[in-house]
Amino acid sequence: MRAKPPDPKEQAKKAALNALKRARRAAEKSGVELSEWEGEFLTSVAQRVETYGRAFADPEKGARGQALSGNQAIKLKEIARKAKGEPKPMKRGKGFQRRGREPHLAEPEPESDEG
Repeated sequence: MRAKPPDPKEQAKKAALNALKRARRAAEKSGVELSEWEGEFLTSVAQRVETYGRAFADPEKGARGQALSGNQAIKLKEIARKAKGEPKPMKRGKGFQRRGREPHLAEPEPESDEG
């Protein structure tokens, strides 16, 4: 008799719950104080995954067969990094701007009267 192949949805659910538990345990173990929002996030996401098998309703917000949406996975990684004491990643830039002066603060160039 052969065993049934594992259910991918059940595997994703179990992996998400384990990741949430690991992040919370790492924060407690290292003594890092999670903000009220982060603690509530971990609790509510875990409850939704246990109840519904995934933590988001809109299928466009995450991959099929995944338990966490893309943004939830990113936030979970940020919380795990904070719990481990790793530095925050670099912030995104402001796009392509001239160095040294802000475009909205720049003075208009004087017009020349030469003809």
